[in-house]
Amino acid sequence: MPIRAKYVHTNLIAKDWKRLVRFYIDVFGCEPKGPERDLSGAWLDGVNAVPNAHLTGVHLRLPGYDKDGPTLEIFSYDKVVERGMPIANQCGLAHIAFSVGDVDEALQAVIAAGGGAVGKIASTEVDGVGLLRVVYARDPEGNIVELQKWS
Repeated sequence: MPIRAKYVHTNLIAKDWKRLVRFYIDVFGCEPKGPERDLSGAWLDGVNAVPNAHLTGVHLRLPGYDKDGPTLEIFSYDKVVERGMPIANQCGLAHIAFSVGDVDEALQAVIAAGGGAVGKIASTEVDGVGLLRVVYARDPEGNIVELQKWS
């Protein structure tokens, strides 16, 4: 039997959390939820196994949810470990997705705000679900963001 659970948030570690927060606010209409965080201490070192960890950031309310909905948590550590550019078929968390009114327009907004495209916009009929128009994009730090519209 599964444990009782409720989805709470997804975390993005950013090189510049303030820049990434501005991107998600400007492009997708996310809104800050709660105070900015400035976290450190033995409790944090124990939780994340990063010695002398110090992180700052904020939670963003995701569009389409009320005040108690899940959030996008964007934090920066004082010392970050760089990784290669994420690719769609890499193991682990691959992307976050937003339902948008117009995929072409949303991709242009992502690009105008400092992001970019991963591939090309495509449309396909998914049996039993409907017509999907979709594209993978990147936020300014390279994280993959799916932009989708179902009809």
